[in-house]
Amino acid sequence: MLGPWLKGFPPTAEPVALADIGARGWNVLAGDLPLPLAVLDREALAHNVQWMQAYARSQHVDLAPHGKTTMSPQLFQRQLNAGAWGITFANVFQLRVGVAAGVRRAVIANQLVQDVELSALQTLRASHADLRVVSLVDSLAQLARIEAWHQRHAGVAPFDVLLEIGVPGGRTGVRAHDDALTLAQALHASSAVRLAGIECYEGLGATADSAHDDAYAGALMRRLAAVATACDEAQWFDTDEVIVSAGGSGIFDLVAARMRLNLQRPVRALLRSGCYVTHDHGHYRRLLQQVHQRCGCGDEGLRPALQLWSCVQSVPEPGLAILTAGRRDVGFDMGLPQPIGLARAGAMQIDAVDPAWHITALNDQHAYLRYDHSAAAAPMVGDRVVLGISHPCTTFDKWHWMPIVDRHANVIDAVTIHF
Repeated sequence: MLGPWLKGFPPTAEPVALADIGARGWNVLAGDLPLPLAVLDREALAHNVQWMQAYARSQHVDLAPHGKTTMSPQLFQRQLNAGAWGITFANVFQLRVGVAAGVRRAVIANQLVQDVELSALQTLRASHADLRVVSLVDSLAQLARIEAWHQRHAGVAPFDVLLEIGVPGGRTGVRAHDDALTLAQALHASSAVRLAGIECYEGLGATADSAHDDAYAGALMRRLAAVATACDEAQWFDTDEVIVSAGGSGIFDLVAARMRLNLQRPVRALLRSGCYVTHDHGHYRRLLQQVHQRCGCGDEGLRPALQLWSCVQSVPEPGLAILTAGRRDVGFDMGLPQPIGLARAGAMQIDAVDPAWHITALNDQHAYLRYDHSAAAAPMVGDRVVLGISHPCTTFDKWHWMPIVDRHANVIDAVTIHF
């Protein structure tokens, strides 16, 4: 149920079941919902889900999109229905949300080191016989903790794990080749885990410089391939197929083709990109311009699907308008939002904004819109300003629900969000 206890829900409306929200006849332009309001564009959302699945298929890899981007069961289902192999999560809490939504194949792209996490994972496995989860290991110290937990829980099946390859100065992952092989041999010898494959994450190295990014991704994937080949030759893999996984949301094309390794056992290549589902108007748009050029996608690539609608609440001085949206409503960790549309007070259409309009700062509940006060068009109190966002992950976690709208701003569906 959705109701007026949720930010962005009409405060005088009766609660409504999620499945019935499209029947309410609400329209954002008509003022039926209070602003600020984060909305999803129906056409762009559907396009992105299908585009990414088709891209993975063209590269002969499978998609396990990162669920932490949205934490939305309805979007998980859209991705699975489109053909995703499974969903990736960052921790067991997120996995629980996914399992409740019907996810039965999952990657936890992180290290599990706490007893409470291992116990929670085992509870999920015991409750769902068809659930398969693989998580990451990058040290003998972590393996020792898993083994100690496993010894205290007799009869529990081993956990499937991927050995993570990391980069110097990065976050998790084994740095040196020999250390990776030592760990792989220990994983194979352990009764607490099964070595199911090799994993890495290239996303932190993305710069939007194709030459740099290709060299960076190539070097990392060669390291991954070398470890995978050595493990394959030593017969340390413990599962019928070997999972090889990589793929953030910025340079996924540079790792996709490099995951198809020729090993003795079948290889399941898993691409874990997550932000593609909504894309954005900032950080990922800049990175994906290069991806689109490399794949020759042109205008048929990913499209921004997430917007934040706000209202002009004050024009306290020439050249400055204050909007009803702030840090509580929109992510700003990878760039401030940017004005992309204007609907005058009472108008039922969205017009383009002056390219010189820009957001210069955010408070908790306010955005500072700067504009040329000498220009003919200036924002006025009551106008609606549509903002494009940068980095969707940290906008999703500020909302418990988002309406899905059509091109006329009619609310035709909605998703819930569970951070």
